[in-house]
Amino acid sequence: MINRLLVANRGEIARRIFATCRALGVETVAVHSDADAGAPFAAEADQAVRLPGNTPAETYLRIGLVLDAARRAGADAVHPGYGFLAENAEFAAAVTEAGLTWVGPSAKAIAAMGDKLAAKALLADARVPMLPTWTDADQVTDFPVLVKAAAGGGGRGMRMVRDAAGLAGAVAAARREAAAAFGDGTVFVERYVEHGRHVEVQIFGDTYGTVVALGVRECSIQRRYQKIVEEAPGVVPPQVRQRLHEAAVAAGRAVDYVGAGTVEFLLAPDGQVFFLEMNTRLQVEHPVTELITGLDLVRLQLLVAEGEPLPLAATPPTDGHAIEVRLCAEDPAQGHRPATGVLHRFSVPGVAGEFAPLHGLRLDSGVVDGSAVSVHYDSMLAKLVAWAPTRAEAARALAGALARAELHGVATNRDLLVRVLRSREFGAVEIDTGFLDRHPEVFAPLLPGDQLPLFALAAALASAADRRAAAPVLAGLPSGWRNVPAFPQVTRFTGPDGVIEVRYRLDRAGALAECSVPAVALVEAAPDRVVLDVAGVRRVFRVHRVGSAVFVDGPDGAASLTVLPRFPLTAAEPAAGSLLAPLPGTVARVYVEVGQRVAAGDLLLTLEAMKLEHPVLAPADGMVTELPVPPGGQVDAGAVLAVVTPEEEPR
Repeated sequence: MINRLLVANRGEIARRIFATCRALGVETVAVHSDADAGAPFAAEADQAVRLPGNTPAETYLRIGLVLDAARRAGADAVHPGYGFLAENAEFAAAVTEAGLTWVGPSAKAIAAMGDKLAAKALLADARVPMLPTWTDADQVTDFPVLVKAAAGGGGRGMRMVRDAAGLAGAVAAARREAAAAFGDGTVFVERYVEHGRHVEVQIFGDTYGTVVALGVRECSIQRRYQKIVEEAPGVVPPQVRQRLHEAAVAAGRAVDYVGAGTVEFLLAPDGQVFFLEMNTRLQVEHPVTELITGLDLVRLQLLVAEGEPLPLAATPPTDGHAIEVRLCAEDPAQGHRPATGVLHRFSVPGVAGEFAPLHGLRLDSGVVDGSAVSVHYDSMLAKLVAWAPTRAEAARALAGALARAELHGVATNRDLLVRVLRSREFGAVEIDTGFLDRHPEVFAPLLPGDQLPLFALAAALASAADRRAAAPVLAGLPSGWRNVPAFPQVTRFTGPDGVIEVRYRLDRAGALAECSVPAVALVEAAPDRVVLDVAGVRRVFRVHRVGSAVFVDGPDGAASLTVLPRFPLTAAEPAAGSLLAPLPGTVARVYVEVGQRVAAGDLLLTLEAMKLEHPVLAPADGMVTELPVPPGGQVDAGAVLAVVTPEEEPR
């Protein structure tokens, strides 16, 4: 029996595992970096052990530190979660050799599936269908293709190439990223299937030789080859579902699989299925399987690790439909650039429960109000999952909850997710891995640009109400009121499209006597809530202020605004041609030298942040005149990374 479990992970998955442990009466141990010392998962564990440092390489990826933490806390078992050391065969073996119970498949099975090339060879012998694959890029003649990392997953080190001219550069870039992410730069090339769907099968095995399939999941909506929308059951014909189940079980049996695993496939438009990879761990998207089967997959992991047989011998029946979205701190309009900062408010309406199989709306979150989003880790904040009797109902409920959520302080992909869920194509299951590339319209913000002045007016009126409520004298008079009307009050904000200026004047009764937004009447104004009558339609705006930042949530969407000072200070402008860091990170590699001439679009350097590599390109033809940060140097947002002095136009 497992009595005290250490979770060698962080954030949302650590909290998810702790929830099941509490229900089973298992004590919990967290490990945390310095950056995570105040994180919710560290506070929820029965015990927490510090791993000195911040980066994964200093903390969560150090096998010796994690095992020492288990010893010091008296843990008798280790659960790896997903990511970090979850698919590290050396870690699995070290846990077992230390006399601890390992909650996962054997080190042998992890090693067999960890090398993608070896896994393909092994499973091909088990009659699992494969895509054409090349290990020598010079032998590739069939395009388009994908360049993939042999030792990793999650989209790291992956590049799509449409012709021979781009192959060498893609292979070199994939090798660099794979080496940085997994310590192994080996890559291979695989045929790319146009309009293919990414589907997967959840499998479970026990120590008695049982391997069962728990159904098909659909995971085709992806950005940067990483999933952002997942659902179950996958909408596939019965005969395809059967082939997927059979292939997945065959893959599991080929490596004597024990515990939770996922076999991923590419589904071609003609119905053919091809093996992609096998993930020897619990997947991020496991909640959708839990919601339609009623199973707690973490509970099954613990029982199997204790030597118990699986309580089911065949694929269980399913009920209803579940859809999950990954809510990430990133800006989709800027190439999904990760965002950092403080999450001042994180509130999702209508949540029925957290971290548990149930019907309705489920939230699995790694953050709460006030959480700091660090540059050191993945950008995912939470997973929101909706269960309903039908797929259409689940999509509608999930989109509605997302649209009404209050997400303040950090840019997120919320608007993109809502637009995907509400799109006609998603509703009709006209989806594949290229969905986002073909539908640029889903990147538009939910809030139309012409509505920003109205949201800014609500922000200004809420601020005025707050000032009057705090006034030491004459607090009952409207803000800015004079016996003889003079000039209107003016508040200026910066918003997503630039500066917004609001002009208004209140009469003695507190009504809008003058306003820069037409056809608007003030119904009610409080520091956190403003009600406006807009052309005869009453609309409610929720307002949250943090310093000069103002967050407004209304019926059409949400706006993040910043109040401009009445008398701004003059700031020093960076030199012409300066390229600034969009977020904190580490300069991973510099490809040019000072004095080198470059052309517009040339790669100058790469900035690594939140597990992703961000290219910094020359904005125009010119000469590199400054490179202030060497490789390995850390920078804050706004720091100068390079200066490219444009070439003078010939006279």
